[in-house]
Amino acid sequence: MTPPDAPHNRWSDLDRPPLNAAALRRGLLRPDGLWSSLDIVEATGSTNSDLAARAASGRLAEGAVLVAEEQTAGRGRLDRNWTAPPRSGIFLSVYLTPGGVPAERWGWLPLLAGVATATGLAQSAGVDMALKWPNDLLVTVHGSERKTGGILAERAGDGVVVGIGLNVSLRAAELPAPHAGSLALAGASSTDRETLLRAVLRSLEQWYGRWRDAGGDAAGSGLQAAYAAGCATLDRPVRAELPGDRSVVGEAVAIDGDGRLVLATGDGLRQPVSAGDIVHLRGVEGGLT
Repeated sequence: MTPPDAPHNRWSDLDRPPLNAAALRRGLLRPDGLWSSLDIVEATGSTNSDLAARAASGRLAEGAVLVAEEQTAGRGRLDRNWTAPPRSGIFLSVYLTPGGVPAERWGWLPLLAGVATATGLAQSAGVDMALKWPNDLLVTVHGSERKTGGILAERAGDGVVVGIGLNVSLRAAELPAPHAGSLALAGASSTDRETLLRAVLRSLEQWYGRWRDAGGDAAGSGLQAAYAAGCATLDRPVRAELPGDRSVVGEAVAIDGDGRLVLATGDGLRQPVSAGDIVHLRGVEGGLT
């Protein structure tokens, strides 16, 4: 490890080597594939903001991928900040223009990204991952659920920018909050970011192709069932904190055809939730998550 007062450079932490853009392009960019370009920047405020600005100018092709070694102003849902030490995670955004898919079905894209990311990481890192509706990625650390990643999708230009942030090698002392985790702390068999990034992007390409070929039909493409199978929010009591300072408590019983979380409330009603924060009222060991 480099002493804290040493000058920072991209090789300052040998446990966290920089990504090799040329190798990633060779492995991911194909004439018949989804990914059309792949750029890596040393640092940026937000990869989502950068791609959204390029999309708004009309200068962005579908399949553009932007990866940052460090994000200084990464954004999650509800404008929450997402920051981590340089090269300690995967911070990327992709641009998708789902031609042939009705715009009302584009809301499935962040859930699709969750399924694809969890699938790719389970295969490449050997870690069981779970999805917390609508956009969190969970791992188990010392018997408790911990958030290790998040997804943010935004309309931009003629398509959608989908951002994925993932804690890979964060150590316990580096975690931003008690409920945070990382792949390393969850016992991942690999924390090589190039291996993980390739796996995530290949999985995302496969799931996006299936969903788009089905016209955005989440049931027909298998996406709805896959999300439900991996969703840690289902079959447990939750509190949905809704816009307008409202909240609803109930058991999460389903993901409907529009990607909404369906709650069975105490008055016998079923209420779909399309936006809001979800608090798991019973975690792996009875705690809040």
